[in-house]
Amino acid sequence: MDNQHIPFNLPHLTGKEAHYMYQAVYNGKLSGNGEYTRRCQKFFEERYGFKKCLLTTSCTDALEMAAILCEIKPGDEVIVPSYTFVSSALAFVRQGATIVFADSMERNPNIDADKIEALITPRTKAIVPVHYAGVACDMDKIMSIANRYNLLVVEDAAQAVDSQYITIGGGSSLGSIGHLAAFSFHETKNIISGEGGMLAINDERFIRRAEIIWEKGTNRAEFFRGEVNKYGWVDTGSSFLPSEVVAAFLWAQLESLDDIQQKRKTLWNKYYELLKPIADKGCFRLPDIPDYATNNAHMFYLVCNSLEERTALIQKLKENDILAVFHYLSLHSSPYYRDKHDGRDLPNCDRYADCLVRLPMYYDLTKADVERVCGVIRNHTNR
Repeated sequence: MDNQHIPFNLPHLTGKEAHYMYQAVYNGKLSGNGEYTRRCQKFFEERYGFKKCLLTTSCTDALEMAAILCEIKPGDEVIVPSYTFVSSALAFVRQGATIVFADSMERNPNIDADKIEALITPRTKAIVPVHYAGVACDMDKIMSIANRYNLLVVEDAAQAVDSQYITIGGGSSLGSIGHLAAFSFHETKNIISGEGGMLAINDERFIRRAEIIWEKGTNRAEFFRGEVNKYGWVDTGSSFLPSEVVAAFLWAQLESLDDIQQKRKTLWNKYYELLKPIADKGCFRLPDIPDYATNNAHMFYLVCNSLEERTALIQKLKENDILAVFHYLSLHSSPYYRDKHDGRDLPNCDRYADCLVRLPMYYDLTKADVERVCGVIRNHTNR
C-alpha cells in the first residue's frame, strides 16, 4: 500500500495567483478597493444575484459588519445554531447581544427551523442560519418566521459558495436569500485567498451604510466615485477591506471556479459511492442533502454511532497516515458561554460534536486517495 501522507486539507493553486499578485504590485495599488477587489465583487454580484458585495479580511469581519448593520445592542437576542464556528456567535456578542442557541436537525447539522419560533421573544433581533457543509438550511421556513416577527436574517454562508436553495420555481444562491450574508475564503474552503471573506448585501437599505462601515466609518468610497466633494468620519466602522494582493489571489481562484467545483464534486461522489454499502450496514451515517438543497462538495463527513467509535476511526486512519478530524464543540457548552446559556439541552448539537468526523477533501486529492481512505474505513468496520 502506498503510505504517502493524506492530509485533511491542502490549499489548491490554479497557477495564476502569483501572476495576478505581481500585477497588483506592478499597478501600484496595494491597499484595498482597487481593480481586483472590484472584479471579485462584480463576479459575485453578477453570477449569484447579490445586490452588493464587499470583500473583507475574513468571514468573521463580514459577520461583524452584519452585526453592526443589524444595529445589535446590549439586551438584544440573536438566534444562532450551537453547532457552528465561534464567529457565527462572536460577531453579535461583540455588539452586546445575548445568544439564544438553537439545536441542529436530527438528519443533518443545520439549524432546526421547526424549533426557531419557540425561541423568539420581544428582544429577538435576528436569526443566523449556518449552511453547514455548504448544504442549505430550510430557508423558506426561516424567512417566513423572520417576516412574521419582523426579524433580520444573516446567512452564515462561510462554507456555501456556489450552492443553492431549491424551490418549486427554481433555485436561489445561498447568501442571496437573507438580508445579509457572510462568506469565507479561508484556505480550507472551496475558493480561497488564504484568509479572506465577503459580505453580501441583499437589502438595499443597508448598502450605503455597509460601504461606510467597510471604509473605517468614512464616506471615502462615495468620494472616489465623485458623489461627494470631500470625505470624513460619518459613522462607526473599521478597516474591513482586504489588500489588493489578497483580492488578486482570489481572482485567480474565481477564474477556475467551475473546474474546482467539478473536481470536488467528483471526489465527493466517489466517497459516497464507496462508503454507502458500509453505511447501509449501520456503521455510520453519510451526509444528508435535503431535496431543497444542492451539494457544493465543500465537505465529506461521517456521523459515527458514538464518541468511542469516532475516536477509534480517527485513530485507525491516523495509523494509516490519513488525517481525518472532528469539527465543532457545541458553543452552548463552551467555557466562555456555558454559564450564559439558558440551560436547555441541545441533543442533536451534542451528538454531532461527539460523532461527526470529516474526511480529507481538497482539489488535489486523487481518486486513488479516496479509494485508499475508504479501504481503511472498510477494513476498520469489518474488524
